[in-house]
Amino acid sequence: MAENTTIDLGAYMSESIRRIMAKAYKNVLSNPREAKFAYWMQTLFQKSEKRRQKMLEEEGLEVPPFLISSISTTCNLHCKGCYARSNGIAEDKESARRETMTPEQWKAVFAEAAEMGINFSLLAGGEPMMRKDILEKVAEVKDMIFPVFTNGTLIGPSYMEFLKKNLNIVPIISIEGTAMGTDERRGRGVFKRAMQSMQMLKEEDLFFGTSITVTTENMHLVTSADFIDQLRSYGCKIVFYVEYVPIDPGTEHLAFADEQVAEMETLLAQRRSEYADIIFLSFPGDEKALGGCLASGRGFFHIGPDGSAEPCPFSPFSDSNVAEMGVREALKSPLFRKIRAAKALGWEHTGGCTLFEHREEIEKMVV
Repeated sequence: MAENTTIDLGAYMSESIRRIMAKAYKNVLSNPREAKFAYWMQTLFQKSEKRRQKMLEEEGLEVPPFLISSISTTCNLHCKGCYARSNGIAEDKESARRETMTPEQWKAVFAEAAEMGINFSLLAGGEPMMRKDILEKVAEVKDMIFPVFTNGTLIGPSYMEFLKKNLNIVPIISIEGTAMGTDERRGRGVFKRAMQSMQMLKEEDLFFGTSITVTTENMHLVTSADFIDQLRSYGCKIVFYVEYVPIDPGTEHLAFADEQVAEMETLLAQRRSEYADIIFLSFPGDEKALGGCLASGRGFFHIGPDGSAEPCPFSPFSDSNVAEMGVREALKSPLFRKIRAAKALGWEHTGGCTLFEHREEIEKMVV
């Protein structure tokens, strides 16, 4: 698939962020603390958009609006089809774990990113809440918002106090739809514990969301009005759909084909019109409308636990490291340039990730 040259990707993504933040602000108007924070971030994002544009004009450097960062190499669950365990990010044996940047290094990386106009970094793992030492340090970077993709089982009184003090740390609790679906993939009792965490967050009037791995089997369930109403009753303000990537052989039938991608976009458009108080996001979403995948610095890139700058979490190949050279230089990665020059981000594929399906070709590009 050729890259779509008719769309201004930077303008499109900046406008999307503006809409999301405007909606987030409206959703928390009844909470003065959250509303003040959301309004301040709206103002900051406008300045950051200009900063990214200036770097493009003066340096020819395309700065993405967000990052995905895996801060933890451990997890307290063993979910089926986990990309982090498949890619070696999360390991049970300490001897097999990748090195992890120190909390101070993570803070320095995000401080640089914020200065460049990057205001979001999705925090993943492993289980990121197993690294509270890192979360406490990066929370000091107040010019960034950190959605934390968590299984929700570790949120207790101590974390509640931390979240109330640091509104830029936003829990995104992962479930699979129903209790049966969640427990079948994540372990017995995980759904109940996740719902308890949502209830605690609601009682403290904190802004949070949920992440759902969407497949050909659960798509209609997790986008249904009944299901969204249930999430709303728990106080959920963001619903983040992640298309399933067939990490486990034999599960290819669960991944979206073009017709499911189109249907999903139609369903989301309908839900967005019906639920003004909820933000609906999808990843990777309709890539064709955006001229291909947003990885390799085009819209984001992935930072591994040791600082490796990788195209995306499902494509763990790297020739650059942010701990050694910083974010600015990592964006000039020869690997990223090769991937984009080869139009690899628009290669035909099935499932939720272009680069995962073509991982052998991407690996050959690494110097």
